[in-house]
Amino acid sequence: MKLVRAAALFVCLAVLGGCAAVALTAGGIAGGAGVDHTLNGIAYKTFAAPIDNVRLATLKTLKRMDMGVRNDAKTETGWEITAAAIEREINIELEAVTQRATRMRVVVSKGDLFFKDAATGTEIIVQTAEALAQQAKR
Repeated sequence: MKLVRAAALFVCLAVLGGCAAVALTAGGIAGGAGVDHTLNGIAYKTFAAPIDNVRLATLKTLKRMDMGVRNDAKTETGWEITAAAIEREINIELEAVTQRATRMRVVVSKGDLFFKDAATGTEIIVQTAEALAQQAKR
């Protein structure tokens, strides 16, 4: 029985070895920025900042990245911001977790509904974090 388990484990490790390398690389890149992703390319981050500060930093980031804001609307739980770039639709949800913590969700769709641009979503979050840091210095 031990031999069967060992053989099954060996086969799994051999087959999934390439997947692990890709997952570790992607996780390392996102982890370095403090950004979480779902498997379908949606980027998330919780900031230790009030929702109004995160919203202003997000709008500044979109302007700096030349992404035209199409909608900036208050929702029951926070704000919903939509913007556009070349062949991309950007949807950002800001949700107040507490008075001093805000969760940001970024979905960047390219072309059709199924292809997500996680790299651009991550960069929006990273640039928003930088804009928040600059706000805090003032």
